[in-house]
Amino acid sequence: MKKLRYENGDIDRIDRRIIEILSENARASLAELARLLDLSAPTISERIKRLEETGVIENFTVTVNYEVLGIPVAAWLRIRPMPGELRCVAEIIQSLPEIVQCDRITGGDCFIALAHVETQSELEALIDKLIPYSMTNTSIVQSSPVKRRLLTLDTD
Repeated sequence: MKKLRYENGDIDRIDRRIIEILSENARASLAELARLLDLSAPTISERIKRLEETGVIENFTVTVNYEVLGIPVAAWLRIRPMPGELRCVAEIIQSLPEIVQCDRITGGDCFIALAHVETQSELEALIDKLIPYSMTNTSIVQSSPVKRRLLTLDTD
C-alpha cells in the first residue's frame, strides 16, 4: 500500500485522523481532538503545528451556502483565452469577485472557474467581461451529488 509522506516523514494514522476531523469541522477544539484520539491536547497541538509548518494543512476554513445568502446561481465556466491574452484573462478572472475558484487546466480550455451570482443576467454580465479576450463555455450547476470533500487518506 502507498504510504503518505511529506518532507518530514510519514503521515501516520493519528495525523490522518486529525486532518479528517478538522476537514469536517475546522472549529474542533484541541480538547475535543485530544478526547477523540485519546491523546493530550499539547500532543495534538504539536502535531497540528507540524502539519501546518510543513504545508500539509494550508488553512482552516468554513463552507458558505451561497443559496441561503440569496445567491442561488452557481456556474462553471470553461475559459479559452484568445491568442496572446492568457495573462489578461487571468487578471480579469482574479478581479471578478463572483468567481470563487479558478484553476488553470490542460486541454482545449486554459481555465475552469466557479462563479456564484444572484441571477442569470448577472452571469451574462460576468461572461461579457471575458468575451472580448476569450471564448467561454458555461454550465449552470443544478445540484451537487458530491460536495467538496477530503480525499480518502487511509491507505493502510
